[in-house]
Amino acid sequence: MASHSKAGAALNALREDLAGDVFAPGDFGYDDARGVFNTMIDRRPAVIAQCVDGDDVVRAVRFARELDLNIAVRGGGHSVAGMALNDNGLVVDLRHMRAVTVHPGAEAVRVAGGATMSDLDRATQVYDLATTGGRASTTGVGGFVLGGGTGWLDRWCGLAVDNLLGVELVTADGSRVHANADENPDLFWALHGGGGNFGIATAITLKLHELPDFSIALLLYRPESAPDAVRTFRDVIESGPDEVGGGILHFTGPPEDFVPPPLVGSLVCGALLTYAGTEDDMRKYAEPLLALPHEAEIVGAMPYADVQCMIDDPPGMRHYWSAEYLTGAPDDFVDVYCAGAQAMPVPTGTQHALLPQGGAIATGPHEYPVPYRDAPWAVHPYGMWEDPADDERCRQWVRDVRTDVRPWSTGAVYLNFIGDEGPERVVAGLGAENTRRLAELKRRYDPDNVFRFNHNIRPA
Repeated sequence: MASHSKAGAALNALREDLAGDVFAPGDFGYDDARGVFNTMIDRRPAVIAQCVDGDDVVRAVRFARELDLNIAVRGGGHSVAGMALNDNGLVVDLRHMRAVTVHPGAEAVRVAGGATMSDLDRATQVYDLATTGGRASTTGVGGFVLGGGTGWLDRWCGLAVDNLLGVELVTADGSRVHANADENPDLFWALHGGGGNFGIATAITLKLHELPDFSIALLLYRPESAPDAVRTFRDVIESGPDEVGGGILHFTGPPEDFVPPPLVGSLVCGALLTYAGTEDDMRKYAEPLLALPHEAEIVGAMPYADVQCMIDDPPGMRHYWSAEYLTGAPDDFVDVYCAGAQAMPVPTGTQHALLPQGGAIATGPHEYPVPYRDAPWAVHPYGMWEDPADDERCRQWVRDVRTDVRPWSTGAVYLNFIGDEGPERVVAGLGAENTRRLAELKRRYDPDNVFRFNHNIRPA
């Protein structure tokens, strides 16, 4: 660490040079600037640099290297492990870099490093175009895409990384680098799942797909009807086309108009069927779910960008999540999954998700470091609560779900769905052979492991 006088001089220079704002402990606005989505995370960076463009990012990285500070990168700030923050290091905060430029003729979009899913979805919807995005509109596009990227459209148009056309990156030495299929192709490969290990993505270019119509069927079932609903949903997905997606979600019934009063505050099983097409076509696939006894339904055409906001998490909550990717969802698994829902902490914001894969995920390019591609289903226990007194029971429930479904686990995992679960789980999220190759690239692009606040790949 640099001397106090050197650090003070460097900080003053950064404040002068940066077009955006710079916060240090004691500054007005510092505490607001360090707040993240998961309120369990309470870290105190030495400096927060709120960059407004790529030049600012270069300045911030060079400042950190001069003072030997570790760097955390904040896009959406949605990492459950709080990877957008560190203690006593630099945070490169990209939230002011949110421009989205749609190229409708080329069916491509350039997204600045701090844009959220909502920024992307609203901009592309104007042109009846879309690409796979996260299931919460507040998620940052950069971390989502570079970590793999699964969402409501992935069975139809692939994982987010399958739609990655190019990345503009600031590397650990402050250089600006482009990575695409022709330029730095090995780095481009690494960015298909390797996350923020190789630099700071100041912009990402993604392939778009024509999506003139989108429709959903959301049905609410009592928990005793859940096994039938889950099996029916499974059969609809497994016999349906790639356009059909969605998920099963157990949750506490919220005080919303579409929730019958007797279900408010108690366990509910929701089946969400999404369809990349018209309501008339969607209804054919929803019929078996509609035929089951259910308590409420929302069925119809809905703009994709609106569906993307449907299960947004309220701010100010405590979070602990994990996931297991599965070899299948046979009847005996369904019973175990539903029993896990019965044990869920209710009433809290906690959700117990069962998400389908297959389709374009399974048929997508297998050369990238996304080893969960072949799993047909994923379980995503999503602990979310407000009261610190619930910390241990909510975390334990997530761990119990993982243990209970392990007989069906493939061993692979999507890293964006988990927190810091140790180096073995990082390998499970990348694949063993891929991890070796990624570690060699890490040595080339970040030999000092400056970018370590992520699902970290150590330089080989």
